[in-house]
Amino acid sequence: MISGTSFDELLNPLYNCTLCPRNCGANRSSDKLGYCQSGAGFGISSILAHRGEEPVISGTKGICNIFFSHCNMQCIYCQNYQISRNNRPHPELPLEEVIRQIEIILDKGINAVGFVSPSHYLPQVRVIMKALESRGRNPVYVFNTNSYDRTATIESFEDSMSVYLPDLKYMDEALAVEYSGAPDYPRIATQAIKEMYRQKGPDIVLDEDGVIKSGLIIRHLVLPGHVENSRECLRFIAEELSTSVHVSLMSQYYPTPMVVGHSELDRYLLPEEYDAVLKVFDRLGFWRGWVQDLDSSYHYQPDFTKPDAFG
Repeated sequence: MISGTSFDELLNPLYNCTLCPRNCGANRSSDKLGYCQSGAGFGISSILAHRGEEPVISGTKGICNIFFSHCNMQCIYCQNYQISRNNRPHPELPLEEVIRQIEIILDKGINAVGFVSPSHYLPQVRVIMKALESRGRNPVYVFNTNSYDRTATIESFEDSMSVYLPDLKYMDEALAVEYSGAPDYPRIATQAIKEMYRQKGPDIVLDEDGVIKSGLIIRHLVLPGHVENSRECLRFIAEELSTSVHVSLMSQYYPTPMVVGHSELDRYLLPEEYDAVLKVFDRLGFWRGWVQDLDSSYHYQPDFTKPDAFG
């Protein structure tokens, strides 16, 4: 049985929740929830071994990814829309079951635990880490975030988070509001990513199998019709951080049922759009990271109604 006063104390911020920039102040143990409509329990949609991440994240065995339900952003094109929409209820798991499922995956030789969309579940993230530590586990932890995070939050993980895997979605605030309902996203996200860079720098540390142990990888998903936004995201990284940062430049966008009929997003990315962003990537001097084949959009369409959403 996993319990204890120390675990309970870690959950205290949920009773006046200001975890993310929404600053709702909601008591998540009540029926008056905040923007993300998430409770005080472990709202987890899926725990699985995921092999679809960047090669240094997945390795050959994969990573144990914990997919939290709901989100503090509501991107209308979200590829994980089945679990990220805040108007859909999701069950909560007991902590004992969360740890049981994680340990089953770790016992297969996987040594990394990824927290996917953790921004509104930070106390639960800390409890999971503490529970695993109490059981003698010391995996590599990956903070896989949309970057709509308080800088103070990132500062608080300096001594415990192994890898930061943030998205940089927008440098255009109007686009952030229209597509994700996220006011001031460029300022908030860039400050959070600057803090991640302060902690980790541009280099990544790999183990003997070429799997990441520590570092920062910045992701950017190229959206159809928005090459200029991608250009500005890359320019920020190059000018404000370093061209030595590892960047994952993704072409895997696909139009989900949520954007049917949308004037810009109801189509796949065009080859000339991705090529234009790749040219910017090269022109700015980036030399570390990953790009995708354009047909990757057909291979990254998760179905969270199945036990293996990416199978």
